[in-house]
Amino acid sequence: MEYKIFDSELKILEILWESGEASARDVAAQAMELVGWSKTTTYTMLKKCVEKGLVERSEPGFRCRALVSRREVQRSETRGLIDRMYGGSADRLVASLLDGKTLSSEEIVRLRQLVEELK
Repeated sequence: MEYKIFDSELKILEILWESGEASARDVAAQAMELVGWSKTTTYTMLKKCVEKGLVERSEPGFRCRALVSRREVQRSETRGLIDRMYGGSADRLVASLLDGKTLSSEEIVRLRQLVEELK
């Protein structure tokens, strides 16, 4: 599944991924500490995440939990990046990441192992 997640929504998800499940009040307290958001801003972002199907809200206590995993979001965002910036070509992304970088022998071995696992 592909997700269109804004940075603000990602902040909410990161809080929930770390806590597993939390009350909206606890999420707001963490958001205030981490990014300086007011309680109102956090509740608005939670509402948007619920509407997008990223977060589940349950009662009592306005309990929240992420409905998508960090790995699912990483995959979706990576696929989107590859499609937008590299014409869908993962090898062009890797080439760009490694452009001008000298790899150690260990890094080369790990990359070869990864390629073998993907075959």
